[in-house]
Amino acid sequence: MTVFKEFLKIKRSSVLLFALLMVILCVTAYLYSLTAEAVIYTAVLWAVAVTAVFTAEFLKFRKKSIQLDKIKRNLPAMREYMPEPSDAVEKSYNEIALSLLEEKNRVEAREAAKLKDLNDYYTMWVHQIKTPISAMNLLLQQKPDGEMSEQLMKIEQYVEMALTYVRCGDDASDFVIKNTSLDCVIKSSVRKFAKSFVRKKIKLNYTETGLKVLTDEKWLSFVIEQLLSNSLKYTKEGAISIYSESGRKLIIEDTGIGIAAEDLPRVCEKGYTGYNGRQEKKSTGIGLFLSKKVMDMLGHKMVIESEAGKGTRVTIIFSNPHIKYE
Repeated sequence: MTVFKEFLKIKRSSVLLFALLMVILCVTAYLYSLTAEAVIYTAVLWAVAVTAVFTAEFLKFRKKSIQLDKIKRNLPAMREYMPEPSDAVEKSYNEIALSLLEEKNRVEAREAAKLKDLNDYYTMWVHQIKTPISAMNLLLQQKPDGEMSEQLMKIEQYVEMALTYVRCGDDASDFVIKNTSLDCVIKSSVRKFAKSFVRKKIKLNYTETGLKVLTDEKWLSFVIEQLLSNSLKYTKEGAISIYSESGRKLIIEDTGIGIAAEDLPRVCEKGYTGYNGRQEKKSTGIGLFLSKKVMDMLGHKMVIESEAGKGTRVTIIFSNPHIKYE
């Protein structure tokens, strides 16, 4: 019915012309006193002829509409579905459309190649920068320096963020989904920040979860480390608590400065630092953005609750609605 309505819109001038001709026929018959039979016979012949022409044109229009719908659903196959032009104007439109498609494909191919080169460069840079970082770690083991070790750990974090940023843009991310001990991931992440806990005199309240979750250990570690880093960054005194709740939830809670109510809905946006981030001048606006993106990719859910001056509570809900594993 929609196609027929569109057809009538296009042919409305022809419909009006036919109606006008019928009026002219009636007026002519009245003026010249033509018999009713002659007028009806003529009108029927006209109606049959017009109906036949309209039917043929409607079928042609419907066929083209179906072909155009296929094109809209599958633009790369435009050339295959393009309807045959019925006149020179349609032929010109077809040629323009195909030229635009070819140009679009060329631009997309160029941009994809540029993006791949950029991703390859950043990946190579991250792996190369890890070599001097490892060397510095070895030197610091021989001659310990707490402050320098902490700053080096921050550099490692930023390097890992850069690598994660590149990998998150790749649809073929290297997920290894398996049943993973959540406590092993937490303990490994906490060990990295042990010196920071001691230096800042922040208490750690950790209750083992006893959970095994379907996830990627490396990517989950990245998220937990980001959350711990944020908690340590914005907690000047008090404690950071890690525990499970309701069976499938991991809670990371701190007694830090919290997040302003107006900033809370946007903290996971790319580059958004919020009031606290601007005041403290420590936020990049990337950590929570990447954490949220990783959680979405893994099929988990991350919920952030906070109140300015009273701390922040992050809940990771382990659910995997779209992930399959062997």
